[in-house]
Amino acid sequence: MRSSYTKILRWILGLGLIVFGSNKLFPFMAAPTLPPEAADFMASLEATGYVLPVIGVLEVLIGLMIFFNKWVPFALLLLAPITFNVLLFHLFLDMPDIWPALVIAVLNVLLIHKYWKAYRPLFQDPE
Repeated sequence: MRSSYTKILRWILGLGLIVFGSNKLFPFMAAPTLPPEAADFMASLEATGYVLPVIGVLEVLIGLMIFFNKWVPFALLLLAPITFNVLLFHLFLDMPDIWPALVIAVLNVLLIHKYWKAYRPLFQDPE
């Protein structure tokens, strides 16, 4: 797992998660214009008062783990359901802005593939 390719993928994914997660906690990027259904959905998540901050904290923590190469296989597994939900959000509610979600998903899948040896025990039959 020490190839330059893997390191670059980790840095890109880690930095992306840190930036987007931090933006959920302390908004510093302009909010995109969303279609009405997507805007309603995001407003409902914001109205809970906890969903977006929890996701933001998770994204920052996962991004830091991936960027600094600590518990990367665990971090990638934590990221998988978040990535899946972001993709579904964009597929169903905001298709024009799906590209960043696709990049995150592809990087997550590529890194899971690179760290597959760490996941093999999960798929072995117990004796």
